[in-house]
Amino acid sequence: MRIAIVRGTVTSTQKDPSLTGVKFLLVQYVDLEGQPQPDYAVAADPVGAGTDEWVLISQGSAARQPQGNQTRPLDAVVMAIIDTVSVGGRPLYNKRDQR
Repeated sequence: MRIAIVRGTVTSTQKDPSLTGVKFLLVQYVDLEGQPQPDYAVAADPVGAGTDEWVLISQGSAARQPQGNQTRPLDAVVMAIIDTVSVGGRPLYNKRDQR
């Protein structure tokens, strides 16, 4: 899994029928210092994340593991909305501080 920040949404009216009703987010990955990286991904969002929230992204075949995704052509999925992140005992991110 990787940590990313939700930057926006992706809307598509024409898509594979198995993706009907799936919400998509544009996410930007972060490094161990919490700095945004230049790489982005589009991830399915079954957990209801919002813009600027930090999330856990699962990629590849692991993105098809959650219930209902087994037959969907997904490469990335939001698995969780992050509350806190610490690195080496140092707080890196706290959702409460972002409000």
